[in-house]
Amino acid sequence: MDEKNQKEEFSLEDILKEFGIEKTEFTGDDDVRVWEKDMPQKQSDPVSTDTIRLGAIPDVSDQTPTVSDETVRFQPVSEETVRFQPVSQETVRFQPVGDEDVREYNPQPQSEKSAEPFSGEWEPEYEQPIGEYVPLQPIVFRPKNRLRELKRKLVEGPERRYYELEEIGVGKLQAAIFLSLLVTLAAVGSVVMYEMGLVAPGRIRLMVFGQLFLVMLSALLGSYQLLGGMADLLHRRFSLNTLLVFSFLACCADGILCLQQVRVPCCAAFCLHITFSLCATHQKRQTELAQMDTMRKATRLHSLSLNQDYYEGRPGYLRGEGQVEDFWDHYSLPSGPEKTLGIYALVALFVSIGCGIVAGVLDSVSMGLQAFSAALLVSVPASTHVALSRPTILLQRRLKKHGSVICGWRGVKGLSCPAAFPLTDTDLFPAGSVKLNGLKFYGSRNPDEVVAYAAALICADGGSMAALMSQLLESRNGFHYDVTELQSYPGGIGGIVEGEAVLAGTLNFAQSMGVEMPKGTKVNQAVYVAIDGQLCGVFAVNYAKVKSSAVGFGTLCSYRRLTPVITTGDFMLTDHFLRSKFGVNVRRVAFPDRATRVDLASRKADEEDPVLALCTQESLAGYAYAVTGSRALRSSCIAGTVVHMLGGILGLLIVGALVAVKADHLLTSCNILLYQLVWLIPGWLITEWTRSV
Repeated sequence: MDEKNQKEEFSLEDILKEFGIEKTEFTGDDDVRVWEKDMPQKQSDPVSTDTIRLGAIPDVSDQTPTVSDETVRFQPVSEETVRFQPVSQETVRFQPVGDEDVREYNPQPQSEKSAEPFSGEWEPEYEQPIGEYVPLQPIVFRPKNRLRELKRKLVEGPERRYYELEEIGVGKLQAAIFLSLLVTLAAVGSVVMYEMGLVAPGRIRLMVFGQLFLVMLSALLGSYQLLGGMADLLHRRFSLNTLLVFSFLACCADGILCLQQVRVPCCAAFCLHITFSLCATHQKRQTELAQMDTMRKATRLHSLSLNQDYYEGRPGYLRGEGQVEDFWDHYSLPSGPEKTLGIYALVALFVSIGCGIVAGVLDSVSMGLQAFSAALLVSVPASTHVALSRPTILLQRRLKKHGSVICGWRGVKGLSCPAAFPLTDTDLFPAGSVKLNGLKFYGSRNPDEVVAYAAALICADGGSMAALMSQLLESRNGFHYDVTELQSYPGGIGGIVEGEAVLAGTLNFAQSMGVEMPKGTKVNQAVYVAIDGQLCGVFAVNYAKVKSSAVGFGTLCSYRRLTPVITTGDFMLTDHFLRSKFGVNVRRVAFPDRATRVDLASRKADEEDPVLALCTQESLAGYAYAVTGSRALRSSCIAGTVVHMLGGILGLLIVGALVAVKADHLLTSCNILLYQLVWLIPGWLITEWTRSV
């Protein structure tokens, strides 16, 4: 116990001497602690009560402290020290005494509460103020915005116009057509009776008066057309209805003279013109109603535009996103044949006036008026009025079934030029039409490995079977392999999978590549998979024939100046397969190589490309009928215009010849009516062309 107490009596100074340290100096501000060895002791100055003194403190006020190599100085960093770069709390700084390279350290005060980055309370730290910080706003996904904007435009345009036309209706117009037809039949019947001698001589004047009455009644029924013709004249335009106004005036004037001379005027032909003009107005209104009804029911618009230099120097039709304005701004513009007929009608008016003047000079005023009215009626066959409207309504009725509209005559012209039409696998075989019909494995390979190799190769190539093979691979929990050196062949593909050569393709492709086939292995619609030249599996695939795709593909292959181009990567879609599946002649179908297909499939419609047609349904038939229908419509309109103009020119020449030889007895109402009826046959047949699209 005594030894223990004796050890406890050792002071701190004794302990320091034991380790060879004579004295320790602490400054008043606790900034520096110095341990010195073997230094002489001096009288120390008084220190404050806060100073802890260990040993003697020498007076170093008037001399520079000597620092040896064994001296280590610890200097804690405080807020009053010089600036230094920020350090972590675990960093210990050792600085030798006398080091003059001293830098300030001004630590940033830590925030009391750390906020989550990019939250409402979070604010970033900047070395310099840059103004008020506005946090990033989240992107709000509104999938119905586009549909809402489309519906707004449709309501303001096509739907509003549709209800306006519905309010006007076609009932009155149909009644007017029916009554006009009855009036025409009555006028024709009276003329036929007169030519057959069934009218008594004393009743001829009464019959002439009846003809004038029928003309007035027919003009009343066709007052809408006559007013439209006068409106066109006021707007410095000339149309067939404008020519009809002059015909009405000429027939009325000639009919008054016929009452004095007791001869039959050419009123039956005028009534026939009014009937066909009413039919044209009805067909135009029905066409516009069908177009507006198709547009107003749309939930999405797909455009068909023309891209120049698409395939082998030929333009191509590309599909994209359509706008309402693409149709609304062009559908009501006058077409080229319509303008041509207007110009011809104006020329025919001047020629008819010339015939009347010549006849009046050579014979009399009554003869001149008769020749003028006859020339006006034969200058334009009656079927000219429906030469443009009837093929249009026949085409639009078919397009409405597939949700397609053509963007005016600009669309008709653009869709009628020689061009290429790209076809994808989904066009020919939509989603759900390709199904796996069965599997069969050969050799000693693991079936899962065969499926994995085949899926890797087919998915790398793409096409309609890629999704099918991916689903099969997932159902068997197979591995996904990478493919290198992928190559495309006619009817098949090949590549390297895990260092092994893998082939996949049709039966003809496998046989051409030297793959040995077991006996009895012959499936037409199947994918043959060979690994290192050995047949390992057969995947039977069923390609269902969809009606819309079959109809669309068939109509595309039937036009001479239209080239369908296969842009899909499905190696099963060969010419032999398409011919057997769809039963069409595929000699016009182009099958480019793989690099060209990839390039063509990657092209998108440009905003500057003119939109020619819009489709509300994603089907090949809608696009195909828009293209082929436009070609038939343009051919029908041009041919109808030319044929009717030739008929009118021929009629004017006949009237001019009769006037020159003073054969006025041949310019009878019956002869003019027969001439009109004769030209109805070719005109009516030409308008039927769009029915066979």
